[in-house]
Amino acid sequence: MTGKVVSQNTSKKFAGTVAASSKTFKPVARKKRVWSEWDEPTYADSTIGDNVDGENLEVRRAAVEALGKFNGSVVVSDPETGRILAMVNQKLALGNGYQPCSTIKVPVAFAALSEGIVDRTTKVRIYGRTKMDLTYALAHSNNQYFAKMGETLGYEKVSHYAHMFGLGEKAGLDIPGEQPGFFPSEPPKNGGMGMLTSFGEEISLTPLQLSAIMVSIANGGTLYYLQHPRSQEEVANFVPRIKRRLKIENQIPEVQPGMRGAVQYGTARRIQALTEDPIMGKTGTCSDRRTHLGWFGSFGEINGSKVVVSVLLTGGKPCIGPAAAGVAGGVYKRLSDQHYIAAKQVAAAAMVSHPTGPQVAGGN
Repeated sequence: MTGKVVSQNTSKKFAGTVAASSKTFKPVARKKRVWSEWDEPTYADSTIGDNVDGENLEVRRAAVEALGKFNGSVVVSDPETGRILAMVNQKLALGNGYQPCSTIKVPVAFAALSEGIVDRTTKVRIYGRTKMDLTYALAHSNNQYFAKMGETLGYEKVSHYAHMFGLGEKAGLDIPGEQPGFFPSEPPKNGGMGMLTSFGEEISLTPLQLSAIMVSIANGGTLYYLQHPRSQEEVANFVPRIKRRLKIENQIPEVQPGMRGAVQYGTARRIQALTEDPIMGKTGTCSDRRTHLGWFGSFGEINGSKVVVSVLLTGGKPCIGPAAAGVAGGVYKRLSDQHYIAAKQVAAAAMVSHPTGPQVAGGN
């Protein structure tokens, strides 16, 4: 729903004759008052309060420039280590999260494939004679398809895979202020499993959690703790920390064509006008707590270096998934233009400093 403009009568004239001067008063115009039902602004300075001392400033500059005036968060991560290279609008990124909208379809796709409900080419009847496969459904973010997947899988299986990917728990390791989001303990009252698996009803997802999901897909199944160095000393002593290994290596090739399709011809296709680099991603558009939401989780390879970019926009009508995809596309383009290679350098430096490689850490 768009905001409404409530205007008071600005044309009412009141005139009278003043006996002493015999002059008529001029019309008095009252200012229009603009009213909107959306609590969050569409545009703001999203960098206020951020700690950037341990970030890759080249990557941060690309993220800030791509976000522009939007009120939102951009998280750029290295999928080979779990290091957060830049986190714009840390208050939003680390907060309680928002409804994931259609980004929930990615873990649902992995659940359906892992449980043998479908494979990538299985045609599922949506309505009437209309059928589609997983690749098309992901690329075009078809709600009916994923509602059917949720109803077929049932709550317990969907919950299992959602928690496997880290929903309902902190994605980061000792990041001050991070919240764990929320996953409901039963199917939502509004729409049941269909709404849970097509819109993420009653789920609260954080930008860090979406980033962690994309990191695990990009690197072949390792769910890292995301780490956000707070100083150059922490960067120098960085050690990757593994939360758990996900058994999704066989499903990743089945999911990737749909995420690539979203960028090539689906809901995220505006990226194509920004960069020719091979990007895979998933958009999400809905409303939650009196704000529009535009989500985009993605990963790609820039000049030989893998990178994950996740975007959340909040505010009015312009904040939609395709707009978030456009922001991510701007990040990829800027990194490509800058001949970005920092991710490889960080990973190599970490392995040299700590030749035993990534460490497995316990807890949430």
